[in-house]
Amino acid sequence: MVVETRRSGGGGTELVRKVVLGLGYWVQGLRCFPWMAVNFFLKDGLNVDPSTLQILQNLANLPMVAKPLYGVVSDAFYIRGQHRLPYIALGAFLQAVSWLAIAILSPSSITIISIYLLLSNLGASIAEVANDAIVAEVGKQPASSSKKTRSSSSGDLPSFVWMASSAGGVLGNLLVGVAIGRLSLQTMFLFFGLLLAAQFLVTISVHESALGLPKTVTKAGIRKQLSDLSSALKRPEMAHSIIWLAASYAVIPALTGTMFFYQTQYLKIDTSVLGISKVFGQATMLLWGMVYNRHLKSVPPRKLISAIQAMMALFMVSDILFVKGVYKQMGVPDSLYVVILSGVMEVLFFFKILPFSVLMAQLCPPGCEGSLMAFVMSALALAFIISGFLGVVLASSVGVTGDDFSGLPWGLAIQAVCTLLPLFRSSWIHDDTRSKAGSKEE
Repeated sequence: MVVETRRSGGGGTELVRKVVLGLGYWVQGLRCFPWMAVNFFLKDGLNVDPSTLQILQNLANLPMVAKPLYGVVSDAFYIRGQHRLPYIALGAFLQAVSWLAIAILSPSSITIISIYLLLSNLGASIAEVANDAIVAEVGKQPASSSKKTRSSSSGDLPSFVWMASSAGGVLGNLLVGVAIGRLSLQTMFLFFGLLLAAQFLVTISVHESALGLPKTVTKAGIRKQLSDLSSALKRPEMAHSIIWLAASYAVIPALTGTMFFYQTQYLKIDTSVLGISKVFGQATMLLWGMVYNRHLKSVPPRKLISAIQAMMALFMVSDILFVKGVYKQMGVPDSLYVVILSGVMEVLFFFKILPFSVLMAQLCPPGCEGSLMAFVMSALALAFIISGFLGVVLASSVGVTGDDFSGLPWGLAIQAVCTLLPLFRSSWIHDDTRSKAGSKEE
């Protein structure tokens, strides 16, 4: 495998790179806008129960599990001399087709809308893999690169795209709180489909050489990429870290569908309040990206990720008090709790991904950035699906239905205990303190 670095003007390259990646991650963050509309369509239009809603949400994520395949293909196959931007464009195109079809054809059955949602997530998966690969490649830029490039490789670019995604989430949730009840669901789907079509046009207008990425030429194709990926995954620091992260999500029974019904069906929380809650959560993610970039990049990954895991369990205990009415007795309105603490809790699950992605970029060997990062995201997608189905089982076990939430405190207590379990194996998270010290000595 031959690796050669193509560079253009430093400032121009950085600008184009941030425009392309910023737009890509911003649009993906904005996906909460049509997906919230889908939740209300399934709940109110098709009258599904909490368990069915959660099952449908998780089944729609199946294309995410195949991310390693997309990563291997993008690593191995160039399209007209490019192997990242064409896949981002393809992902935007597939998403645009799916959402425009939902808006124009107005499907009235669960089966048909599920097919369109699967197509949308297929496109999103392909685009995310290519975007993540670019971030990983920039993180591996050689030491001879410019000062700005070195800054990006040390964590600035992951933080930038994290904040771009969070900004999209803030806007999407703000818009959905205003749009639902004022606009038809088809209009919301149409808006997002047209936005994806615009992203497609912008992406095909840029050539990959303008991004200043290393160009990897491989003669062995997919077989070589699979071999490189296999070799990378056999490294203990890589394998153990990925296994721990995936397991830390998979062992937690997700009760998202149940909480959605509890807040909207039982507490009668207004749609605008849910929108504001999600805006608050996304704003918290944006703040997290800024704080991590400025103050926490030097904190050992194991220590930081473990602290986040413990905080997740603490918030679940807080949810128990909320469901039992303790906060309401103290004078805290349900709507205020939903806006602040529920909003933060929803995004806290994703806080671990930012320091972990920076760690993976540092450990990733050159030439398989796309396939490795795709494997990580695939493992997380599978973990979330397992978590979702475990949540359905848990909700059924404690007797939670669309009308009876008396067993929800017990479900949340079990969820909190499960969240603490991965901490007993936190030593599996690679601590790169020694590797950093070694690189400094060199």
